[in-house]
Amino acid sequence: MDQVFITDAAAVTAMGDSLEKLWQRLLAGETGIKPVRHFPVENYISKYAAYIEDLILPEERPKNSRMRVLLDRLLENMFPVPTNSFLITATTKAGIDNLEKLCRGNPADTQDLLLSIVSEIICQKLKLTNTGININAACASSTIAVARGAAMISSGGANSVLVCCIDTITEFIFSGFSSLKALSPFPCRPFDRSRKGLTPGEGAAAILLMSEARVKKENRYPLGKILGWGMANDATHITAPARDACGLIMAIGQALKSANLKEHDIAAISAHGTGTVYNDLMELTAFKQVFGDRRVPTYSVKGSIGHTMGAAGGIEVALGLKALSAGIVPPTVGFSDPEEGAKEFLSSEPVKITGDYLLTTNSGFGGINAAVLLAKEESK
Repeated sequence: MDQVFITDAAAVTAMGDSLEKLWQRLLAGETGIKPVRHFPVENYISKYAAYIEDLILPEERPKNSRMRVLLDRLLENMFPVPTNSFLITATTKAGIDNLEKLCRGNPADTQDLLLSIVSEIICQKLKLTNTGININAACASSTIAVARGAAMISSGGANSVLVCCIDTITEFIFSGFSSLKALSPFPCRPFDRSRKGLTPGEGAAAILLMSEARVKKENRYPLGKILGWGMANDATHITAPARDACGLIMAIGQALKSANLKEHDIAAISAHGTGTVYNDLMELTAFKQVFGDRRVPTYSVKGSIGHTMGAAGGIEVALGLKALSAGIVPPTVGFSDPEEGAKEFLSSEPVKITGDYLLTTNSGFGGINAAVLLAKEESK
């Protein structure tokens, strides 16, 4: 089985156009959540989102979607990508704001409504020789996309895989979460006793995976490795997670087994941590079950960049590499009155960590759970 290296990573969020800027602002405890200005919110319980303020459609391209503008920004300063890399994209809604335009009688490019348009744009911009596949697995989409790419390299099915994920905030998204009563009336508070729901965010990320032979051939300097991954469906409810966390426990167990690691090897956890009542309780249940009496330093970035939906896992994998490299996990913004059992795991301040391995988890509607295990480059 080939080792899976991560050689490059990039991200664009409400906290900046670069991964480094995002990381520094996370460590400082900042947030990109603010009152929504680009569509009316007076009919919704929430008025907040972590949106990118200057993500404006160019006058010469009024039919484009917000997704296309964000994707252009991600690709503007992209790291070099071999043209024969296999492409895996992850998005839940692509350019869904164009459906809003059409419904209101405004001109819009219908192609942007297709999930496949993301890979088409990337292939054209980067001159890739294949169109790849798209993963749409709700808010675990890009976690599964990373796992899929890692599996391809590990099995010898590819030696270079580019994973790109993207989702934007539109009124369609906002109203959907509102109808489920999932929106928080205030900026989200992951794992806090007073939490009331999630805050939507928008963002995009790109991660380049390579085999060891390809790393040497390209003379790349890896940021880290993917050691293991796992996926499971709890088959409990269309939107709610299983209260006993059976799906997430299974996904974490698969990841540990495939990485040949034990629970005590894990230095930190990047939690899904949406700020909804049931998700956060479910995750705490899973972590206690898997790690027993050991309390692993854990954090959620949702209080800073919001819930970026299908892009969440990819962004969090990139940030997990930064945490391992720096030997520190960022604070969980909005965490001040800990939910029962959360104080032992999370902190409102940065926490130093020791060790080589980080677990990142994400869950989505439909009972989907996914976990990926990251390692420092110099680890086994």
